[in-house]
Amino acid sequence: MIELERVGKCFKAGGAAIHALRGIDLKIARGDFITVAGPSGSGKTTLLQILGALDAPDSGRYRLEGHDITELPDREMSRIRNRHFGFIFQSYNLLSDRTAFENVMMPLVYAGVRRPERRDRAERLIARVGMGRRMHHYPSMLSGGEQQRIAIARALVNNPSLILADEPTGNLPLKTGREILELFSILHRDGTTLVIVTHDEGVAALGNRRLRMEEGGIV
Repeated sequence: MIELERVGKCFKAGGAAIHALRGIDLKIARGDFITVAGPSGSGKTTLLQILGALDAPDSGRYRLEGHDITELPDREMSRIRNRHFGFIFQSYNLLSDRTAFENVMMPLVYAGVRRPERRDRAERLIARVGMGRRMHHYPSMLSGGEQQRIAIARALVNNPSLILADEPTGNLPLKTGREILELFSILHRDGTTLVIVTHDEGVAALGNRRLRMEEGGIV
C-alpha cells in the first residue's frame, strides 16, 4: 500500500542542519498495525507527517498504491490526504464551536459528499465509537476520552486507507487510555490499517509490527 524508499528530511535551526529522518525504508501493507516508539527527537512525528502527506521529504521516494506521490503539487496532495488518510492527535483537534456530530461530518464536507450521506456516515461512526448519546454536545462538554472517541470517528468517516495516530493516549488517564487502545484493537481486527506513534511501551506492544526510531533512523 505504502512504500518509502531512502526518505530523508532535514530542518534548519539557528543555522545548523537537523536531520529528522535519515534514509528511511518502510513498507506498509493493508491491514498492518504498526507502532513507532523511540525517544523525543528521534523522528517519530516527522515520519508520521511524511506518511500522511502533511510534509514532503527532502530526498527519497514515496509511493502510495504503486504511484509515486513525492513531488505532487499541494492541491493534489490535499486531495490525497482527504481521500486516503485519517489523523488522530494527542490534543484531539476538534473545532470548539461545532458539535461532536458536526466535527465528524467536516471531512465529508471537504470531500463533497452530499448532506444525507454525510449525516448517515457520521451517525454510524459516532455510534461505533460509543458516543451516540453525546453526538450533539460541544467538545467543552466532553471528557478527554470522549473527545478522542469523536476524533477517531472523524478519522474514520472518509473510509481512509490508513489511520495515523500521534500519541493518541498521551493526554488521557490510564483507564481511559486503555479504553481507547481497546478501540484501536477492535478497528484493527475489523481490517483498519493503523500506524501509531508513542512513547509508551505498553502501547507499542499492541502492534503486529513494532518499529523503534533513534536519531532519525529505524533501528
